[in-house]
Amino acid sequence: MAVMKRTIQIHPNKCMGCHSCELACSFKNEGVFNPIFSRIFVKVDKEFHSPLTCFQCEDAWCDKACTKHAIHRNPYSGALEVDKELCVGCKICTIKCPFGLIVMNQHKQAIKCDLCGGNPECVNACTYGALSYSAYDKSAKEKRDKIFEHLKKSQASLVLQLNDLN
Repeated sequence: MAVMKRTIQIHPNKCMGCHSCELACSFKNEGVFNPIFSRIFVKVDKEFHSPLTCFQCEDAWCDKACTKHAIHRNPYSGALEVDKELCVGCKICTIKCPFGLIVMNQHKQAIKCDLCGGNPECVNACTYGALSYSAYDKSAKEKRDKIFEHLKKSQASLVLQLNDLN
């Protein structure tokens, strides 16, 4: 039976920067309310708030880069997951992810969004509707690309601002 690919859809125009998605994620996955242990991150700058999480890429660079084959796609949820038994903490996946959405946890293992097995807690916690969980389609990829372009521009702007301080 083929799984219909679903993904977390991001609606940045609805994000208020409250970080409740981060807290819900960290509690669900680590048992603590601490955004450091979240698999979703709220990017906040002057004019833009947006939650960011793994885009569950079809041709995932993190998966290809893992020499221990610790990253695999869950046949039920369609999410890329990190096998804690196989992860050796080499950080290659964190370097290869072009979005920076794989991080290391306190145990020196890679962590990333696994869609909570098909019921993402961050979506449940988002009262503003900035996150939804639905079928993956072309518009989701286009939104992801727009968010990524904005992030690159805001990062370039930050670098320019820092250079002005020197």
